[in-house]
Amino acid sequence: MSVLVGVSLIVVPLLFNAFYAALAITFEYPDILRQPSRDVLAKFRAGGTRLVLLWWGLAVSAVLFIAIAVLTASVIRAADGTLLLATVVVGVLAGLVQALGLMRWPFLVPYLARTASDASLPAAERDAAGVVFQSFNRYLGVAVGEHLGYALTGLWSILFSVAALTATDLPVWLSLAGVVIGVVLMIGSLEFVGPAEPNGWAPAGMLVPIGYTLWSVWLIVLGIFVLIG
Repeated sequence: MSVLVGVSLIVVPLLFNAFYAALAITFEYPDILRQPSRDVLAKFRAGGTRLVLLWWGLAVSAVLFIAIAVLTASVIRAADGTLLLATVVVGVLAGLVQALGLMRWPFLVPYLARTASDASLPAAERDAAGVVFQSFNRYLGVAVGEHLGYALTGLWSILFSVAALTATDLPVWLSLAGVVIGVVLMIGSLEFVGPAEPNGWAPAGMLVPIGYTLWSVWLIVLGIFVLIG
């Protein structure tokens, strides 16, 4: 079991970051989201099947985090039962909401991109595709995938790290790092909350990429310690 857990902790963040990097190179993600909806949809359609599959791969990598949340329970099985259950439940929810947010790209956005570029349709219908795109971007992207996803991922990192402090032989510094990274991700989840909703809270926006980079490295290091332990 420890081999499966360790390998999963290493492979899943590498997979996620590989798809993310490919999207950054081929689709200018996430900067492209600041462009007008019509331009985003046009570039998405130009990306063809390859771009759709890249988005599908990113979404699947988020689903795989659900497996990590379940598998890592074996690492902290000696922890308090309530804490163990909370860690698993929060981790499963974190993977689920991020996957739900990302799944709009390979299944909804292709249809919207086709609609927006179909010259046989009335202009109002083509314009409506842009409104729908932004609506789902705000709801599934910002609210579900980012706000809930970042917050639950951060909370899982904190819960797991607290449990690991008392229930494993993992280095204390690794658990403390997990707590700090978890707090960073939870702060990042507040980017579009309250008065920051229209344009976003800049400090949180800067923390998110830093937090997720550190979180990926933390998972990989955790996986290495599980394997050698």
